[in-house]
Amino acid sequence: MNQDKYKVKNTIQLDDFNTKEIIENAKRKLKKIRKKISKLQDTMYAESKYGMLICLQGMDTSGKDSLIREVFKDVNARGVVVHSFKVPTEKELKHDFLWRHYIALPPKGKIGVFNRTHYENVLVTRVHPEYVFSENIPTVRSLDDLNDEFYHNRMDRINAFENHLVENGTIVLKFFLNLSKEEQKNRLLRRLNLPEKNWKFSSGDLKERKLWDKYMFCYEDLLNRTSKEEAPWFVIPADDKPTARLLLADIVLQELEKYNFKEPSLSQKDLDQLDEFIAQLNNE
Repeated sequence: MNQDKYKVKNTIQLDDFNTKEIIENAKRKLKKIRKKISKLQDTMYAESKYGMLICLQGMDTSGKDSLIREVFKDVNARGVVVHSFKVPTEKELKHDFLWRHYIALPPKGKIGVFNRTHYENVLVTRVHPEYVFSENIPTVRSLDDLNDEFYHNRMDRINAFENHLVENGTIVLKFFLNLSKEEQKNRLLRRLNLPEKNWKFSSGDLKERKLWDKYMFCYEDLLNRTSKEEAPWFVIPADDKPTARLLLADIVLQELEKYNFKEPSLSQKDLDQLDEFIAQLNNE
């Protein structure tokens, strides 16, 4: 698949991206891809030079949780670490806005998935600027201080943060699950109409839905300002879940294949004694 179709390389408008694509036999194709991802992660783990950070953003019901489950179900459990970031805790608020994300980064050899990410700090807080007051920032005295310059400055710091990660061996891929407002409505109604799905519904989802246009403005701005060659954004059509999962998995696979991971060799000392070790075991 041509990943450039979904990659944010120049200034974009979200209206130019489809929210729905359907790829035939997407589930079957995903099975093949995730097995390849698993094998590459095993080798990446053995080599221990690189890690991978996958950032997922999207509106409520865009399918982040199920995507994580379906794309990475074949990867060794020790090889994938998922973090779902909620409202910052009291301890997290005593640090800078990137601290809780930094300490959750994947070690070399592993794939880390951020389900909602450090971009919430220039997204939700931009839609609801009053949330920033809980960070107790000395220079923020009123809502007037939470202007475009404030959020663009944060984006610059995020760019520097991600560049630092890449320079130290973390492969950074960022995905915006591009869901249509109509499909979100359908998925919310499904949660309400099916008793076994009721637990997923929150009345807050409806409040946030009313702010859809503001969220789209903020997403578009952050995509344009923070998609870099070393840490690119991809806009994934999310109305059809099997297709969205396949597209993301294929992009992850293509990226992993670029690195030509190699298992480390035994030391020369161990190689010289290889026949001896085999003999010891066979003679037990």
